[in-house]
Amino acid sequence: QTLSLPIVVIVHGNQDNNAKATVLWDNAFSEIDRVPFVVAERVPWEKMCDTLNLKFMAEVQTTKGLLKEHYFFLAQKIFNDHSASFEDFQSRSVSWAQFNKEILPGRGFTFWQWFDGVLDLTKRCLKNYWSDRLIIGFISKQYVCKLLSTQPQGTFLLRFSDSELGGVTIAHLIRGQDGSSQVENIQPFSAKDLSIRCLGDRIRDLGQLRNLYPNIPKDQAFGSHYNSEWLAAE
Repeated sequence: QTLSLPIVVIVHGNQDNNAKATVLWDNAFSEIDRVPFVVAERVPWEKMCDTLNLKFMAEVQTTKGLLKEHYFFLAQKIFNDHSASFEDFQSRSVSWAQFNKEILPGRGFTFWQWFDGVLDLTKRCLKNYWSDRLIIGFISKQYVCKLLSTQPQGTFLLRFSDSELGGVTIAHLIRGQDGSSQVENIQPFSAKDLSIRCLGDRIRDLGQLRNLYPNIPKDQAFGSHYNSEWLAAE
């Protein structure tokens, strides 16, 4: 006899997400010579970062992994802590409950359910944009405001939605005549939305979007992702 890789049997599709979380946790954090089904309840956050990065790159099939600033945002989300530094998080450990049991504050889903939604969306609709580093993705609304507030009118960036599973939103700067600035977040696009009209064409359609943060003209950044039929017609 020999031990197989972990298997989870489900009876309904709505259990798929939890099953994937269980298999991921077991694969990443169990010891080779452990008693079957015994896995650590808490793991170092640094180890979790490596696991999320490997999972993201494998699912999306990209060579562009998560960056230090992405890990910082993910730590703030999973620990619900916006006052700690990047270094503070490195010494912490994350529990199974924080990963896929406790509901995120003000939301109806867990950290893993949110991350898995991002994975699915990126894999299905955003692989090339992510691989071209056109999507920051893992960034908070508050930090977006800080980045965009000093930029010219129409500067924008793309972030994964906090409020909806599997959504990507465009944040852009509006500057008033008095010089005041306001960041507007466009209603998130789902995989269904992007299967109807791709992200590149949606960005091209929105006249208020001018430069991808920090200062890349949108046609230069996204031109290769515009629909070729539209370009031919033009």
